[in-house]
Amino acid sequence: MIAIADYGIGNLGSVTKGFRRAGAEVVLTVEAGKPLLGICIGMQLLFEESEEHGHHRGLSLLPGRVRRFEGALPVPHMGWNRLRARRAHPILDGVPDGAHVYFVHSYYCDAPEDVVIATSDYGRDFAAIVGRGSVLGVQFHPEKSQEVGLRMVASFVRLADAARRACPREMNCHTEGTA
Repeated sequence: MIAIADYGIGNLGSVTKGFRRAGAEVVLTVEAGKPLLGICIGMQLLFEESEEHGHHRGLSLLPGRVRRFEGALPVPHMGWNRLRARRAHPILDGVPDGAHVYFVHSYYCDAPEDVVIATSDYGRDFAAIVGRGSVLGVQFHPEKSQEVGLRMVASFVRLADAARRACPREMNCHTEGTA
């Protein structure tokens, strides 16, 4: 299956048709309200713009800008840091506040509070988990974060499964205003 992200611009019809003519099973993801999880740089791509290696547009699925860490601490930031929940979200089910997760990054997402689910600290508070609607992002590596990270991956899988059950692919459901 090929998933094409509908990020609001581009010619989705011809792209979809081209992949289908090539024999691919195609689904439009964001428009359909399917859960999307960006990990590390994948989270950063969800935002409007980034200053990494110049000035670049992101997917604009979430408001905010990606900025480079500045200050006396070494960059890249590599290591274990605590998560601090800012609001309840199913991705945090069973994850205690203050749990440690593993980061490897030089940039952070400067995001408005309404998309921040949890923060961490590396010389400054930064968004560690973000989300709005079906779009989620984690700045850390859940796959390297032992039990805590794997618990969040399992929570995301449950979210995706619930979305699939609520709107089977053959129904071609579309949810206005998600993401």
